[in-house]
Amino acid sequence: MTNIHSTALVDPGAELGSGVEIGPYSIVGPKVRLGDGCRVHSHAVITGNTSIGAKCEIFPFASVGHIPQDLKFGGEESRLVIGDNTIIREHATLNPGTEGGGMETRVGSNCFLMVASHVAHDCQLGDYVVLANNATLAGHCVVQDHAILGGMTGFHQFVRIGAYAFIGGMSGVAGDVIPFGMVIGNRGTLSGLNIIGMRRHGFDKEQIHNLRKAYRLLFSVDGTLKERMEDVEKMFEDDAQVARILEFIRAGSDRSLCIPKNNVE
Repeated sequence: MTNIHSTALVDPGAELGSGVEIGPYSIVGPKVRLGDGCRVHSHAVITGNTSIGAKCEIFPFASVGHIPQDLKFGGEESRLVIGDNTIIREHATLNPGTEGGGMETRVGSNCFLMVASHVAHDCQLGDYVVLANNATLAGHCVVQDHAILGGMTGFHQFVRIGAYAFIGGMSGVAGDVIPFGMVIGNRGTLSGLNIIGMRRHGFDKEQIHNLRKAYRLLFSVDGTLKERMEDVEKMFEDDAQVARILEFIRAGSDRSLCIPKNNVE
């Protein structure tokens, strides 16, 4: 059974799952779909062609589904898709996609988008992603599973953030960050691996040791990156986590790779 406050404005065209709660003065547009058990606090606005999964929670003054901040946007019927169990805190903003970026912005399940975070048009977020207060993604960014973006961080268009990466607070990131990488600074540079994050996610000592060794080899002073990648692949041919880093680098993007400020000895 849904519970809609008398002051909320919910368009008759909106699709509401069972057990949805909508608080005072919130607005839900005609093309919005809210999954079972969603809770929308007061003064939130959800509009556009927006689909939100089950048991999500949206806090006051969040803006979800308004048109992209892109001067090329021409009113196309693009989408915003959000998975299950995702929390969207106060003043967060999430925009749908554009024709130039695949028509869809996607946020995975079990994500935590803190106060004033921003997910721009055509971004693709995996599961269990955390955006701390004022973390802002420009258009077309990709953030893989379990990545954590610290407070007041900024990300250039088309940047990719690998799985389990950690971005330190107030960093400006203009290059791709490898899986498990840790970036700090403005402009942000790779400063090692996210060891604490790996331990929290249950990676054992051998896995962490292999990743550390692979990292030192990949960003050493010897040879070219291509040669070093070939050496690492041979040395760790059966290691799935090292392979994840190599695949990420080979996939490439429109951005350069975020690397250490100084070569790793």
